[in-house]
Amino acid sequence: MSVTKFEIRQGAYYDSVVLMQLQRGLVGLPNVVDAGVVMATPANRELLSANDILPDAVTANPDDLLIVVKGDTEKSALAALGQVDELLTRRKSSTMSEDFHPHSLGAAVKQLPEANWVLISVPGRYAADVAREALAHGKHVFLYSDNVSLEDEIALKGIAREKSLLVMGPDCGTAIINGYGLGFANRVRRGSIGLVGASGTGTQAVTSHIHELGGGISHAIGTGGRDLKYEVGAITAHQALDVLKRDPETKVIVLVSKPPSAEVATQLISAAQASGKPAVVYFIGYPAPARQIGNLHFAVSLSETAEIAVRLVSNSDSLGNSNKAGSAKGYLRGLFSGGTLAYETLLGLQSTLSPIYSNTPITADQSLKDPLHSQSHTLIDLGDEFFMVGRLHPMIDNDLRIRRLKQEAADPEVGMLLLDLVLGQGSHPDPASELAPVIKEIKKNRSDIQVLAIVIGTDEDPQDTSSQIDQLKASGVVVFRTVTEAVEYISLRFSQHKSDGYPPVKLESLTQPLAAINVGLESFYESLISQGAAAVHVEWRPPAGGNEKLASLLAKMK
Repeated sequence: MSVTKFEIRQGAYYDSVVLMQLQRGLVGLPNVVDAGVVMATPANRELLSANDILPDAVTANPDDLLIVVKGDTEKSALAALGQVDELLTRRKSSTMSEDFHPHSLGAAVKQLPEANWVLISVPGRYAADVAREALAHGKHVFLYSDNVSLEDEIALKGIAREKSLLVMGPDCGTAIINGYGLGFANRVRRGSIGLVGASGTGTQAVTSHIHELGGGISHAIGTGGRDLKYEVGAITAHQALDVLKRDPETKVIVLVSKPPSAEVATQLISAAQASGKPAVVYFIGYPAPARQIGNLHFAVSLSETAEIAVRLVSNSDSLGNSNKAGSAKGYLRGLFSGGTLAYETLLGLQSTLSPIYSNTPITADQSLKDPLHSQSHTLIDLGDEFFMVGRLHPMIDNDLRIRRLKQEAADPEVGMLLLDLVLGQGSHPDPASELAPVIKEIKKNRSDIQVLAIVIGTDEDPQDTSSQIDQLKASGVVVFRTVTEAVEYISLRFSQHKSDGYPPVKLESLTQPLAAINVGLESFYESLISQGAAAVHVEWRPPAGGNEKLASLLAKMK
């Protein structure tokens, strides 16, 4: 019958890689059935219990090292525990150099003053404090640690933004800066594609595929998975996008993220649009407004994201500033007779206009409170049953739309009007003859307002489609034949991107030789050294041995 023995080492901290290797070493010893080596957090202890390896009598603190061995006999279990120190020493001597490793971030900064990055992978409850210290030293932060509170993330990124520094993370697993991979990055060739990634494995998938296709990466800046949440506001993503915009080596920009906040996605897409550089956007699970809008290209998979980016680099004609359209001020008001056209237009514009409302919303927050009164950007389906009580459909009767056109034009905050003309059998025999004079009068009184129309029809329709278009154009209407064309036109003219007023991240932060201080996982340090980067590893331990009360007292004494 097997026997389980355990040992608790109070305040003995080791990173997760060391613990994994120690556990493997113990399992590999003769007559050892199983072993567990963890920091004694409640979650880790529960996992050991679930695997029937943790005795009921074990009590420990989260910062204690818990070593459990199940042997064939009591003697073999105790013998295995007796070899723990030897296994740790053997592991350290085989992986770490004999160079001096400082025990504090301050000492590491003195040892490597040219370091411009600090990699942090300590337990989450300590990570924010280490990151604050790094920012205080004027260093960019690659924050791999998870379990950092949202409040700490917002605060850290706010501090960094004011100091022109980047905080990549928390829970940022991948980045490539000036050819050096941080965290779990793949080895890829240098090139002219810059990437902003709120998904670590997504960034790896795209950068690897770009490499396989013959392309290369200038920089891949991770943000952490929560950066595009509404509360955070994509602080790091905006900083990254701005610095890639200013980088002459970056010709194409890629944005990759897990499902973002709708409002944040809109702002980030607008910023990418304003960059003027070709940009490929793949927000997983977020509906793409179109395949292309000006300099923006929307992908539907990670592999296609890479393929479009490589194609754009190879197509020299696409690398100019394609965002030269004039701008529109105020709000858009769309008045549709076709419900599907209204819905498709909303689907296309929700990525670039925010807030936007409709009586046929896609999401609950787009629902228009009162269909009789627009708010902000609004798209109205006038054929909805709300308007149809005792009234003909607007494809037949223009009265309701004419009244609403005048109502919207009277609002000084409105800068653009959009309507559809759906021709064909059964529709109004000559709708433009009624709409064009009204539009002409509106533009006479409001020279600043733009009027657009989507005309749906054929050359064989009884209304004479060409005549309808000519009448509209004569009244000053910009005419489109598809929703996609109209969406692209509108998106290019409503740029919502504005400078946030904070100092930008200096470009040389990315282009100068990378030097880094590693606090946490030794494997990250070893990876930097193997790539030829200048690096220092900090032999970090929890403050006051993990005693929170003592650590708090020591912090107050500083």
